[in-house]
This record gives sequence, C-alpha cells and structure tokens, in this order.
Amino acid sequence: MTLPPLNLPPYPFKISDENGQLSLFDEIRKKSIIITPEEWVRQHFVQYLIRQKNYPRSLIRLEGGLKLNGLQKRTDIVVFNSDGKRILIVECKAPSVTIDQKTFDQIARYNMVHKVSLLAVTNGLQHYYCTIDQEKRAYRFIEDLPVYSKPV
Repeated sequence: MTLPPLNLPPYPFKISDENGQLSLFDEIRKKSIIITPEEWVRQHFVQYLIRQKNYPRSLIRLEGGLKLNGLQKRTDIVVFNSDGKRILIVECKAPSVTIDQKTFDQIARYNMVHKVSLLAVTNGLQHYYCTIDQEKRAYRFIEDLPVYSKPV
C-alpha cells in the first residue's frame, strides 16, 4: 500500500511493516494501528489539531462510541475542552471518498447526540468546517478551525 500525500502537513509517524501490513503508532490510543486510507487521514488530522491548532492531546478521543436511534455508531474524532465538554467532532473519510451531502448528514446525525458547536469533515484532501448554533438550529461554514484556547 502506498501512502498518499494529503492536503495536511506531513508528520513523522512511527510506521512499521508487519508482513506487508503497514501500521503506525497512534499516540492518542497508545497502540499500533493498521493503516487504512481512513486511518491515514484520521492520524494526520489529529496531528494537525495538536501541532497546528494547539489542541491538547489529552482532550482528544478517537473512535468514541455513541448511540443514535438505538444503533451503536462511532465518531472518528471528538475533542473536549478542559471542563470535559465536547467542543468539536470530526468525520474522516478516505481520500478516495468524495465529501458530499451524505457525509454532512452523517456528522449532523452524530451531532444530534454530541451537541457541539464546531464540526469538521475531511477526506485528507478537502476540509470543511462549520459552527453550529444549537439554539437557533443554524450552521455557518468557516474558512478554518480556530486555535484551541482554554476557557477563562
């Protein structure tokens, strides 16, 4: 498997080849993870959050479970603030997956449970960000994710 370049900065991952299966050390989950196209995007985006946007590693959770209409689902990336409140969810897709209305519908459904004010969708090549006003039930696309700042 060739690891495709993404529209995110390159990071010095600890990659190993175990019998032709590439894996990398996931510093959030503290274990070796097989690199699938979606995982490649997820790992890059996590590093982007940590290194470019200053989100503390300790406040990031990967593949967190949630119940939606009685079904068990997984959120790719959930970021919390220092008070333990969810502030951002990220939906990651493989680079070959076109981000379309279905992708936005998926993260919107997840947000019915999480109720965060910031959403991100990425396939590693294209990134979309929006803010959500829960009370007005409205959203607005924004150019970039804000840098993490601790609540005052």
